[in-house]
Amino acid sequence: MSSLEIHMFPCLADNYGYLLHDADARVTAAVDTPDAAAILRELDTKGWKLTHILNTHHHHDHAGGNLALKRATGCKIVGPRADAERIPGIDEAVGDGEAVSLGAHRAEVFDTPGHTRGHIVYFFRDDEVAFVGDTLFAIGCGRLFEGTPAQMWSSFGKILRWPDTTRIYCAHEYTESNARFALTVEPTNPALVARAAEVRRLRALKQPTIPTTLAAEKATNPFLRAASRELRERVGLADATDVEVFAKTRALKDAF
Repeated sequence: MSSLEIHMFPCLADNYGYLLHDADARVTAAVDTPDAAAILRELDTKGWKLTHILNTHHHHDHAGGNLALKRATGCKIVGPRADAERIPGIDEAVGDGEAVSLGAHRAEVFDTPGHTRGHIVYFFRDDEVAFVGDTLFAIGCGRLFEGTPAQMWSSFGKILRWPDTTRIYCAHEYTESNARFALTVEPTNPALVARAAEVRRLRALKQPTIPTTLAAEKATNPFLRAASRELRERVGLADATDVEVFAKTRALKDAF
């Protein structure tokens, strides 16, 4: 079985585009469609033909290129069942417990509402990679535009059950600003202090901070660390529930 080739490239102001390719099966998927022209250029550079689009949610910087790419390539569009009416050109709606195949590679689908009501993520268990859209970022998470803190916390619970070695590909390069906020709520977390310094180094060189790993996020991402005593004390909720701690941390980030 050929490996799942992942081609990552920056587009728009701070998005990443992703092309997933199985050479044996001659299939190529775009994870979300932030910029149709950029995706077509990258396909041409790689010599690949787009066969699938895997949408995580309906926002324009994730699904805005769907129709142009479908017209250009005839690709199949897969997206969240819970939000199918807002996914342009959708051909196949999927949700929790289902899977999508790309050649020999199988992506498990998880419903992860919170950022939007119908967000999903794609986990290629055998390849140990996941594409999480705007549910989780490196040292951060998506704003709660349509969901509740309880929904987002439940969504994180699904992701936290994956292996620590899972490589996490998120949709935006927000890591440097996320790290600055994280240090305000866990300033003495040694893993976070070290990671923030490495993020600053990478960004000074204009290098990506993606992918991350689930292990790194567990150690440094404040939105996954509601159990941290330091974080609880810094947000003033030492004895609250995990959901309450997450909600307060997210509110503080929104105002940061």
